[in-house]
Amino acid sequence: MRRPPGRATLLLVVAALLALLGAGNAYAAGYRYWSFWEDDGGKGWTYATQGPSSVRPDDGTVQGFRFSVSEDSQDSAQPRRAPDFGTVCAGTPAEDGLKRIALVIDPGTTADAPDGEEPPAPRTACALVAPDASTAEALASVAKPLRYDSAAMLCAISGYPRSGCGEQVGARPETAKPDGAATASATEGAQDASGDGGPSVGVLAGIGAVLVLGVAAVLRARRRR
Repeated sequence: MRRPPGRATLLLVVAALLALLGAGNAYAAGYRYWSFWEDDGGKGWTYATQGPSSVRPDDGTVQGFRFSVSEDSQDSAQPRRAPDFGTVCAGTPAEDGLKRIALVIDPGTTADAPDGEEPPAPRTACALVAPDASTAEALASVAKPLRYDSAAMLCAISGYPRSGCGEQVGARPETAKPDGAATASATEGAQDASGDGGPSVGVLAGIGAVLVLGVAAVLRARRRR
């Protein structure tokens, strides 16, 4: 038995709406940047809630940096080496009037690298700095040159990458998120530019057009009965 024309048209409208909504959520923009991490009390890494220029870590602290492409701070990749002060600073004896900060620097993978660049190997360093030194100062003492933008966002460590700073790198499937989780902005002045993850203006306009066409088709079908 054939379905009434109006019902068949409604089913087509619903299918089209589901397809449009799926298309709006299947892809999200990625951003390439250095994220900043802190030792979570021996439990692993936790995303820093302040920028490296504001944090003034205590002696014996571990701080991490990871270069990657991520949609926002919620899916930013962690440094691939666990925070371990004893191992990183084993060869750097304590000195009076100074503090030791263990640093884990992970330039990420080839997939995260800008075109034409190859990421350096991950490394660690033990910074011996003044008691009131910030993480940025500790990093500068062992990993120059650093590069920042006008908003104090960390753009390069040891000259990597050569250019760019938090730039958008296009859409990617949401299922291809990097490893790790995060809860806050990577550096001072940096803001999450990925939006709220909802359908775009174009998708919403498409949904509206489908609704108008669907209603018109249903009305025409009913008039012909």
